[in-house]
Amino acid sequence: MLLTSVLVGAGSPAKAADQLIVRLDGFSLPIDIGQLEAWSRDPGSRSNDLGVWFELLDPRSRDDLRRLLRTPMLEERDLALQLIQSWAGRQVLEEMGALLSTDQSGSGVLLVNTLRGLLQRPEPVTPLSLLRAVPAPRLTLEVDEVLELAQQWRRQVERQGQALRQLRQLPLPLTFPPDAWPTPAHLPSGAVPRLRALALAVPHRPDPLQIELWEAVAPRRDAYVLVMPGLGSSGAQLSWLARGLAERGYPVLVINDPSSDDRVVRQLLDGQRPPPGAETLPARLADVEAVLKAEQDGQLPPLGSSAVLLGHSLGGLSALMAGGARPVAGLEQRCKRAMKGIPLNNLSWLLQCQLPEVPLPEVGSGDGRDPVAAVVSFNGFGSLLWPGRGLNRLNGTPLLMVGGGLDLVTPPVGEQLDLFLQHHNPRSRLVMVEGGSHFSVVRLGDDNPALLQLGQELVGVEPRQVQELLLNLTADFLASLDGSAALPSQQRLQGTVRAYVLDRAAARRWHRRVGG
Repeated sequence: MLLTSVLVGAGSPAKAADQLIVRLDGFSLPIDIGQLEAWSRDPGSRSNDLGVWFELLDPRSRDDLRRLLRTPMLEERDLALQLIQSWAGRQVLEEMGALLSTDQSGSGVLLVNTLRGLLQRPEPVTPLSLLRAVPAPRLTLEVDEVLELAQQWRRQVERQGQALRQLRQLPLPLTFPPDAWPTPAHLPSGAVPRLRALALAVPHRPDPLQIELWEAVAPRRDAYVLVMPGLGSSGAQLSWLARGLAERGYPVLVINDPSSDDRVVRQLLDGQRPPPGAETLPARLADVEAVLKAEQDGQLPPLGSSAVLLGHSLGGLSALMAGGARPVAGLEQRCKRAMKGIPLNNLSWLLQCQLPEVPLPEVGSGDGRDPVAAVVSFNGFGSLLWPGRGLNRLNGTPLLMVGGGLDLVTPPVGEQLDLFLQHHNPRSRLVMVEGGSHFSVVRLGDDNPALLQLGQELVGVEPRQVQELLLNLTADFLASLDGSAALPSQQRLQGTVRAYVLDRAAARRWHRRVGG
């Protein structure tokens, strides 16, 4: 599969490549591509010199190699074209130029262009056809570099495992949530939040912004919650959280971004448009500003005198930025260092490093809109945006940052712990969920089916229990904002799922244990 991933970069025919130089552990092995192709057709032929070498492989490996060379790889051509035309796709393929290179300069750009041309032809795309299509007489495959990418991924997994083992050793008291959230005595039996669909005309979008309002059961707080789904997600996938907070007395507004919701992902999978990315941030931030001001001006139902900004993934980044944070100067230089190679150990860097090309709005003064009472970020990120003390602008605002031990999209030590330690509000908390992944907060139902089938490594363990735990912790954090005691550091057990709640002192101890 690693070879397949590398060869995806090859493409458009001009003069067929006839030699592949494989470099491994200081050795260079020249392979005639014509003989490789002939062997794949007839591996038993005694007239093929490569067959002698391949006989040294065990029979299963030989069969796997032959199948790999001849199996069509890119069945969804329209989708593949959209991916390579996106900003992130171009960056990845151009970096692949260091892995599968030609004697010419600019191998990465060459691979992008040739793959685009090959995808526009009717013939199946196989690893052999990709090799044949590169317009250069000789290709060089840096197997050492490919193996290093695999090692980076393994080291990241090992680092997260080691960090979790260190977290378990912190002396935190074990607590258990109540079986059910207490219902006020005056409420009728079976009282449930009311869901209303609202539309708000905004100047930065051609169509009204679609908003879901979950009216609180027995409102008892002065703040309401503004929810921002992640990239490719919708409000329906976070309705479990919105409904649960409304049941606990918090009105909830959910903003659906039409430029990056699940409908856009369906169009991507159908090959109708490129994947959304960081270019959607300016409109997202304008949405938040417009909604906060509309509530203050009476264009929306009155909900409270302040707002809690809550988001998942890119929505969490939006919440931090809407709360006042902006990238620290020098992002382009930091990205040049980070993007030297394919960032398999931190995929969020692809979004962060697109931001230099995105015109972000200036931080607003807050005049004419509700003030921000707190920021809640599920699986958020920003290690390249805010090195050092880049979150200083949020120091007056309580912050709840949530990460997952299985999150390989936004690794928790770099993307949550390091950022959290920049923050000094005594009510701020970091939550790490053992077995939680980047997608643990996304809930799918019969009316909202999965667009992609993901394994447990991406979905995480017991997602429903994780969601119930996060709902209770979020409600406890919000309850602490009214002047009562801050959420204590603890281990929280929900069924079989365990979370670690850290104040700044506990987070520092964890950071020292993991070598920070």
